[in-house]
Amino acid sequence: MGEARQADEFAEQLEARFTSADDRVRLSHWTPLHSGVVPRIRLGRRWFSVLWIIPLGLLFIIGGVAICQELRRLAVVQNFIASYPGAAASAPVRYSGFPWWLRWQHFLNLFFMFFIIRAGIQILADHPRLYWNVHCTPGSEWFRFQHAVPTDRLWTAKDDAVTIPGWLGIPGIRHSIGLARWWHFGFDLLWVVNGIIFYVLLFTTYQWQRIVPMSWSVFPNALSTMLQYLSLHFPPNDGWAYYNSLQVLAYFITVFVAAPIAVITGLLQAPAIGNRLGRLGKIFNRQVARSIHFLVLCWFLQFIAFHLTMVFITGARENLNHMFAGLNGDSSQGFVVFGIALCVVLAAWFWASPFTIKHARLIQNSGNWLLGGLTALGESWEPTTQYSENDISKFFWPNGKIPQSDEFNDLIKANFKSYRLRIGGLVENPREFTLAELMAMPKQEQITDHFCIQGWTGIAKWGGVPMLHLIDMLRPSPDAHYVVFYSFGEGADGGTYYDVHTLENMKHHLTILAYEMNGAAVSILHGAPLRLRCENELGFKQVKWINAIEFVSDFRHLGAGEGGYNEDHEFFGYRAPI
Repeated sequence: MGEARQADEFAEQLEARFTSADDRVRLSHWTPLHSGVVPRIRLGRRWFSVLWIIPLGLLFIIGGVAICQELRRLAVVQNFIASYPGAAASAPVRYSGFPWWLRWQHFLNLFFMFFIIRAGIQILADHPRLYWNVHCTPGSEWFRFQHAVPTDRLWTAKDDAVTIPGWLGIPGIRHSIGLARWWHFGFDLLWVVNGIIFYVLLFTTYQWQRIVPMSWSVFPNALSTMLQYLSLHFPPNDGWAYYNSLQVLAYFITVFVAAPIAVITGLLQAPAIGNRLGRLGKIFNRQVARSIHFLVLCWFLQFIAFHLTMVFITGARENLNHMFAGLNGDSSQGFVVFGIALCVVLAAWFWASPFTIKHARLIQNSGNWLLGGLTALGESWEPTTQYSENDISKFFWPNGKIPQSDEFNDLIKANFKSYRLRIGGLVENPREFTLAELMAMPKQEQITDHFCIQGWTGIAKWGGVPMLHLIDMLRPSPDAHYVVFYSFGEGADGGTYYDVHTLENMKHHLTILAYEMNGAAVSILHGAPLRLRCENELGFKQVKWINAIEFVSDFRHLGAGEGGYNEDHEFFGYRAPI
């Protein structure tokens, strides 16, 4: 009873070091502004600004128009266009017009997509680099909108985050990935549900014939259509009945190729999935998935740009009537409905960022309510994927604030010989272990991929004590549902860093307390003397510099009651398997 009481008092002392957390973003306490650079792409060893796309694109269009106008003079091209005028319909048209459900789906898809894109750009700004390799070694990226990583000082992953404007990202402040993820994942879910409904209605009516090629002739017809557009002799606009072949291919790729790839590559970035898929997860690792996900974003952006351009230059009144009013003609009703829809989108666009900053906790709680079931499902999947020693990353991004207390500095001076890990709370056998005692316990080694919430990854070999072994020794009571890990380190806003896991999650085979990294003692930078490895969770859940562990029945009495320091202060999700 005396040991239990001491453990309880120790936990109370740790909790007393917590700092209060606000329910809104306090900009005066937030991560300072830090501008990036114009996005750049690496070709070989040289970096090129994406702004080159503008003059090159204009040259391509002007050159294409000039070439296609000359080609239209050739008899062989004229005969080709006559043989393949561009129409995609090869069977009698069994539909006419745009039903109400299709028009609503079109608007909702547009509305959801805008917020998915904005939040996605905000997420990318937290690690503004893209790679084709899992190691994320600085200099190996192929795309970035940040300077090269400095080599003359410690540069953490959090230092690498950049600021983007509030009208572009959500909420448009640096290192606000927790809030951006709620927007991104929440609207992703709504977009996927909307898409499923769209697929069902599309194939239970004849509307699928609009966007599914039904003959190989779609390809020469699409080429003919492109020649007609670029020569400025537009083909007939028969969109009320059917799309031309170029439109069919563009819609088919967007709906049946790009959209599913966006969903799949988004899911592959989750540790609960990536560390479960074995060889497939290694091939399509998180960085490959991020890069493809970004390229799909580029496809959607160019599709939206070209789509809107063609709507307005090929007959704005008729096209807007078709999709927004369900009418075939050149009345102004479509313009009116389109104007109302545009006002709704713009109002939501400019409202989103200031609302998020002012009501950050509401956004977090709403996201938890919407996505909590899916994240709980992700935590139930036990991670299994491991790598070989040849796969170990030569570079592993540092992150977090190294402890600066006198207590921790004294431990370093003593080479952690005086370190004591206190474990208590709702357990039958509260204990205190030295580092030597922990190292004398059954040791488990694993080579796994680390998934940071910011987007980077790194493979390392970890050695330590399985949490399941400690749980068997401590014998938690039936009321113990959660495990709290307290750190010697502080969070970004001051106060003890901590995080909470479910007891069940701690029983997974690859959940260990690691004291070794790549065959040597874990460095101070990466969490010495002890850090958590829980391979189905994002990195911020894997507490470094562990001071104490407590088994509890609930965590709502801790901090702001959200389940961890970053959950309290930066509005991350309590469950983080995705």
